[in-house]
Amino acid sequence: MDPLQNPYMGLAGITPEELNFLQQANEQLTETQQKHFHTAYTGKRKSPQDILLFTIIGFFGFAGIQRFVMGQTAWGVFFFLTCGLGGILTIVDVINNKKITMDYNKEVAFKSFQVAKVIN
Repeated sequence: MDPLQNPYMGLAGITPEELNFLQQANEQLTETQQKHFHTAYTGKRKSPQDILLFTIIGFFGFAGIQRFVMGQTAWGVFFFLTCGLGGILTIVDVINNKKITMDYNKEVAFKSFQVAKVIN
């Protein structure tokens, strides 16, 4: 990948912390591996704005949709059955949506990195 052009800058809602994390991961990869990493990561990455939107939808209908979107099925079922524990956990997720999304994206980046390292 061209070092003068950062392909991650165009990602919706990318934070400086996430950008730094991705740059550090890419330093250890060859150009071909970087392309595979980029493809795998951007295909599974979640935007903080999307997660916030899904969380807010939980107030008006389907509580826990943000957890289902992030692959946390058990939490999603818990939120749905308890209406976000009376709205309290939904409020917590609204407040912490950036952290929740960053944790998810770091996990996706780690898995994408492992897949990219296998490719020569």
